[in-house]
Amino acid sequence: MNLIVYALFGLLFWTGACAEPELPVASPHQTVGTVNCASSTCHGAITPWEKSSVLQNEYTTWLRLDRHSQAYNVLLNEKSRNMAVALGLKQPASQSSLCLNCHTHNPPVTLRGERFVATEGVGCEACHGPAEQWIASHTAQGATHEDNVARGLYPTDRSVERARLCLSCHFGDDSRFVTHRMIAAGHPRLSFELGTFSVLAPAHYKTDVNGPRRKGDADALQAWAIGQAVASEQLLTVFANPKQGRDGLFPELALFDCNACHHRMSEKNYSPRLGLGPGRIHLNDSNLLMLRAIIALIDPAGSGAFNNQVSALHVAISSNASDQETVGLARTLSATIHRYLLQLEQGPVGLAESGPLLQSLINEAGADNYTDYADAEQAYMSISSLTAMLNHRSGLKNVAEINRHLALMRSALADQERYKPATFRLALAGLRAAMPGQEAGTEPDGRRNANGR
Repeated sequence: MNLIVYALFGLLFWTGACAEPELPVASPHQTVGTVNCASSTCHGAITPWEKSSVLQNEYTTWLRLDRHSQAYNVLLNEKSRNMAVALGLKQPASQSSLCLNCHTHNPPVTLRGERFVATEGVGCEACHGPAEQWIASHTAQGATHEDNVARGLYPTDRSVERARLCLSCHFGDDSRFVTHRMIAAGHPRLSFELGTFSVLAPAHYKTDVNGPRRKGDADALQAWAIGQAVASEQLLTVFANPKQGRDGLFPELALFDCNACHHRMSEKNYSPRLGLGPGRIHLNDSNLLMLRAIIALIDPAGSGAFNNQVSALHVAISSNASDQETVGLARTLSATIHRYLLQLEQGPVGLAESGPLLQSLINEAGADNYTDYADAEQAYMSISSLTAMLNHRSGLKNVAEINRHLALMRSALADQERYKPATFRLALAGLRAAMPGQEAGTEPDGRRNANGR
């Protein structure tokens, strides 16, 4: 397949149509250095300030608890050194842009301020944007968030932009991507779910001040759904890019289900769920599978058409369809996803409760939809996030029992090479039984479902 680039529509902000902000990696502004944020009267306090609109210990939280601060140091270990040799890099991993572009903030030399330190890992400006134009003004009397964004502060409070930012490294974009060759050389396979990773980061911001603009006030369920939609778009973007979507004669195999090829020859590793037949590799559709459940809830009438578009793309990739037809299907699917993304940005839009979505994702196991490891992994992260949301809102009474079944699901995912779908399905069945209100005809939040009387 000679895949060609297709254009994605520009995303819209919460406040309406605006130009899509540049990611920090592409900013034209100078990076001043994380040390400029580290003063105890700025963001380097040991403990949070009580009478401040921000915690003021953000730098300390990042330095002590956030693994992003150690991302550069990973490039110094033996595994990274061996990877650089295997990939034939001219420089060690700690000096190669291929690695530095995600393991630290790596602006051009001409945009590095006097206090910039290349070895500080994924620091403040890697996510919040080079601070040359806004570091002084963001504390000025009367300064607004919108003013700072106009000066180059990256709007991490917007779920779409936060998802784009995270996925630019945790999946890839047109400037950086973990290829199949890099994985073969030793790089871990990447997986990402916005809700789960936001909890693990950990958070270093207040959520109860300055009105609904604060990032924590954005509905967690909405943010999870947006993360799935953006990840699906990113997959199709890379797939359709001729410089990234191919590797010589083959497509870029990092975009596909790993275990379609990587399994013991003596083991049957085929599921009829996609209708492709045995021996066919297929796109890693883990995010698309989650998105299917979202669309079924917010647009029941349109969900069938979405599912058909996904199936058509799978079939085209694995058949003798022309390049033009395959890319056309990818474009159509991307445009459909983008329309739903714009809908999700506007508010809950049918996502007022996590219970129905949780029920849907649990039920997918019964349809043999978690036979692939990546699908089960994404389902586990999503189900864990949705369960936490449900507990936060409703106060689940049997949390210990629910957590026990979640732990069994996690245990089933401990070894990708030995993953057994039946074990994962069994853990999911236990979780379903542990959910409150699971008498016939009810959802996990106790409401009557479509089959209830």
